[in-house]
Amino acid sequence: MPNRLANETSPYLLQHADNPVDWYPWGSEAFERARAEDRPILLSVGYSSCHWCHVMAHESFENPAIADLMNRYFVNIKVDREERPDIDAVYMAAVQAISGQGGWPMTVFLTPEGEPFYAGTYFPPEDAHGRPGFPRVLQFLAEKWQTDRARILESAKGLTEHLRAAAARAAGPGDGIEPATTARAVEAFAEVFDTRWGGFGMAPKFPSPSNLEFLLAYAAVHPETETGRAAGAMALHTLRAMATGGMYDQVGGGFSRYSVDEAWIVPHFEKMLYDNAQLARLYLHGFQLTGDGGFARVVHETLEFLLREMQDPAGGFYAALDADSEGIEGKYYLWTVPELEQVLGEDAPLAIAWYGVTPEGNFRDPHHPELTGRSVLTARPDVEDLERRFGLTLDAILDRIETIQERLFYARQERVPPGLDDKVLTGWNGLALAAFAEAARVLGEPAYEAAAVRLAGFLRENLWRDGTLYHTWKNGEPRVPAMLDDYTALGLGLVELYRATGDFQWLAWARELWEATLARFRDPATGTFFDTASDAEQLIVRQRSFFDAATPSGNGAAALLGLWLGRYFANPEWEAAVEPVVAAVADHLLRAVTGFGTILQAIEFALAPHREIVIVGEPAARAPLESVVADRYLPFTLIAPTADARGLPHFEGREPTNQALAYVCENMACLAPAGSPAELADRLGAAPSLA
Repeated sequence: MPNRLANETSPYLLQHADNPVDWYPWGSEAFERARAEDRPILLSVGYSSCHWCHVMAHESFENPAIADLMNRYFVNIKVDREERPDIDAVYMAAVQAISGQGGWPMTVFLTPEGEPFYAGTYFPPEDAHGRPGFPRVLQFLAEKWQTDRARILESAKGLTEHLRAAAARAAGPGDGIEPATTARAVEAFAEVFDTRWGGFGMAPKFPSPSNLEFLLAYAAVHPETETGRAAGAMALHTLRAMATGGMYDQVGGGFSRYSVDEAWIVPHFEKMLYDNAQLARLYLHGFQLTGDGGFARVVHETLEFLLREMQDPAGGFYAALDADSEGIEGKYYLWTVPELEQVLGEDAPLAIAWYGVTPEGNFRDPHHPELTGRSVLTARPDVEDLERRFGLTLDAILDRIETIQERLFYARQERVPPGLDDKVLTGWNGLALAAFAEAARVLGEPAYEAAAVRLAGFLRENLWRDGTLYHTWKNGEPRVPAMLDDYTALGLGLVELYRATGDFQWLAWARELWEATLARFRDPATGTFFDTASDAEQLIVRQRSFFDAATPSGNGAAALLGLWLGRYFANPEWEAAVEPVVAAVADHLLRAVTGFGTILQAIEFALAPHREIVIVGEPAARAPLESVVADRYLPFTLIAPTADARGLPHFEGREPTNQALAYVCENMACLAPAGSPAELADRLGAAPSLA
């Protein structure tokens, strides 16, 4: 019989609806039962595309004997971390405090009041890998709950107080914005930069888009300085290494979650909306700075992947593609030499050489020895060797590889695809909105603009109700009040959509979201922002996020949104929202620089000159002037297109005429309006370039 999770919409919870475990979704019913029956709570947190979550589910939650222990001694709650990131954040802090590390699946044992007393991540079904077996953990904790209750409750209370104190310290005052901070941050990044393969630190290696965005922005603002050139070199080297490795899908486009090795070759194969949205923008900015067509190709292929495989018919974008296919991680993406020969015939030798495929393969999975001899495709050939071996020019090789890629794509379509998590998350869709809108503006792609407008309309129709934003949508139903990163990511996406279309309604909605953010998330005592709204469910700790995870931190994104809208609407108080956010982390910023890419972007933005480009005229007449602006990466420049000169103070006295005009101003000093692309290019000066 299905358990209570059968009534949920989360794909992750539904994956566990047929477990013999008596699961509850998070809610009052589970806690009331725990109090009534004097039982501890077993909280299990994961997400649908998590490989080790699947492993623990198969080994333990589908095991009748282990399920019996869980049901006999505990009240069991299952949470989708993507649906309830607020719950995940609170109890992940507990896991890290107890064990010194975190991850998913996350397993936390709570008192009936929700206070944690024991925690871990993956537990095997038997003692293995240096970890106690899950049955032993369950029996031990159940016994201690009966025989040593006072110590457990004391431990839970102490840990909860520790978490609350840590959350309060995160908002403590420090120094304000210092002009030297960002230059010193670049130097700190250089200390942990992998000069061979790019990225920061050792394996496993994550793409860290917020950090790379900061480095590209710094390079664009300071192109003539040694520090600026160093920042640009680190970012561009990393972009090229990721795009040629196996973390990038060389056949279908799009990026996997991270690389298990330092060279970006073997990925953890899940594909997340947030990674692909952020990385598409990052490669777009790389293209603007270098003119490198390879970067533009990555943008196109990544966005086409999202449109093809992750778009809901209503216009939103799904959360993730699983790492597993047919229960095996990565099986969908791997190739052998015989498979390439069968699909490609006489083109196989070129493909084998181009994609680095070998008989022994580069992928190993000790649980699936049958995958030996399979390769993750990379694109790091010795081009000169290929030209000699095949008697072809580079252009001819590239033409053939394009055809080969298409043939491999259609052959792969015959395989069993990975599972799809088809819920729509507002914050992640805000990141996608920014990517499609900016790509439409920079690349001149009407299809991307149409996708962005459709997405914004979908979010407003389905997830914005009577002035309240919701976090998740599935099967026509919005659920869970939105959190800080939903408001801020969507607000930033709407800013980009306005810049791409000149349609003021999108900027006006961004302003509504920002005003709601100030009213419902801002701490009046410190000026920083909580992750959850003042009227949201009260958990044991009300967290604040400053440290970037896979997505920008809530406080960093709030600082950026306040800066943008403060400059668009000439509101210095909104701009000043950045100051308490920076002060809260000032003592930690350079000691843990790789966690603060978003706040570093906000610092650089706050220090940047107030530069505005206002383009007045009908869309068709504005297009040549907007194209000049689109050719340049201007990370902190206010771009304001309009057809009717209403809605913003920057439009005052700049009503449309028979000719489209562009006004360029910096620090309240304006140049004569430009009426032609050549004049506008002259007003803007030389574009920053890292070519």
